[in-house]
Amino acid sequence: MFDNLSTRLDNAFKVLRGHNRLTELNIAESVKEIRRALVDADVNYKIAKEFTDKVKDKALGSENVLKSVRPGDLMVKIVMDELVALMGGESAGLQLGKTKPAVVLIAGLQGSGKTTFSGKLANFLKSKSQQKTPLLVACDVYRPAAIDQLTVLAEQIGVQIYKEPENKNPVEIALNAIKHAKTHGFDVVIVDTAGRLAVDEEMMDEISRIKMAVQPQETLFVVDSMTGQDAVNTAKAFNEVINYDGVVLTKLDGDTRGGAALSIKYTVGKPIKFVSTGEKMDTLDVFYPDRMAQRILGMGDIVSLVEKAQEQFDDEEVKRIERKIKKNKFDFNDFLGQINQIKRMGDIKSLMGMIPGMGKALKDVDIDNSAFGRVEAIIFSMTPQERENPELLNLSRKQRIAKGSGRQLEEINAFVKQFDQMRKMMHKVSKMPGAGNMQMPGMAPRMGRKR
Repeated sequence: MFDNLSTRLDNAFKVLRGHNRLTELNIAESVKEIRRALVDADVNYKIAKEFTDKVKDKALGSENVLKSVRPGDLMVKIVMDELVALMGGESAGLQLGKTKPAVVLIAGLQGSGKTTFSGKLANFLKSKSQQKTPLLVACDVYRPAAIDQLTVLAEQIGVQIYKEPENKNPVEIALNAIKHAKTHGFDVVIVDTAGRLAVDEEMMDEISRIKMAVQPQETLFVVDSMTGQDAVNTAKAFNEVINYDGVVLTKLDGDTRGGAALSIKYTVGKPIKFVSTGEKMDTLDVFYPDRMAQRILGMGDIVSLVEKAQEQFDDEEVKRIERKIKKNKFDFNDFLGQINQIKRMGDIKSLMGMIPGMGKALKDVDIDNSAFGRVEAIIFSMTPQERENPELLNLSRKQRIAKGSGRQLEEINAFVKQFDQMRKMMHKVSKMPGAGNMQMPGMAPRMGRKR
């Protein structure tokens, strides 16, 4: 995500290295590179020029200020502030109000990821941070697999779905779903509507009628970020008709140059509320302009990383693990549970990229997510008694585990030794005053350079 833009902006800041202060000449050179980087990221030239004009004016205004700050660092700060402003300033979030059930209407073109997002949003709303009871509503009566797809997603995340397969009137289905939600205690109704291959009068008329009938608290426009400026133009056309409340950017993990994320708020005047990556139901993030700007500039996003961890780690489980660590009883079953929680947080390289300074360091590094699979294979090849009592692992047991997992004996020895060291370290730390929340797997996947 934004790798190319991050690299180009970094090159623009390099122009200022070796200079003792900002001057009109080096500012102009740096700003020129920033504008090229934005245009290459598929940001409209008018927006890119206005952005860099603001950067230039602020940089010139800082020419005789903060002499202790290096010119490159000062330019990064100016660009960061302007990126945050360009993307909306503050996080908008969902505004569901006090009405129950709140209605969220989902709109967008076919193929933009509306149905998948509807499932992700339901999963997000039922999480321990939101604690809502959502109801998914299948109002796409045209695409043959739409209802089936939403049904599968609902089952996958444990959320109920309202559908009328024989009814071809989406307005009627939506209204019936709201009645059902009121009588069955649902907090939020998520209405997945039909998409089209292009903006057309029929589609706009239908979504307008649905919106008028259900009076949603939130209308969200879902757009494929990989389409760049086309996404911005489509967002503008939709907004002129249905006046939606916010934008959802999907497929940010694809070959996207970032133009949509940087341009939509400026062009449409509506905030980006969520960003989505991948197909997994837990890959949905609330959009924070400041955090996104930090990622673009290679500063990481440690706040989002901590939030992801808090969402996955159950409080009671944390306490249970802490008690076992203090008694030096942390075993392979506990370690397996830690691995599963980390895997649920998302792609390992993406997670590590949220750590400040790691984004650039990992650019050409291939982090092998299958390393967890190798560890799991080793643990699954143990007997229940061996998993609960690591001290039972003698040579003959290790040889059997090596055969069962398809690994070399040397790997088994190294893994067991590393586990034992981690176990002793955690036990030692647990005895220190004020120690707490020591849940941290000590054996991360190995990294290797791309060939």
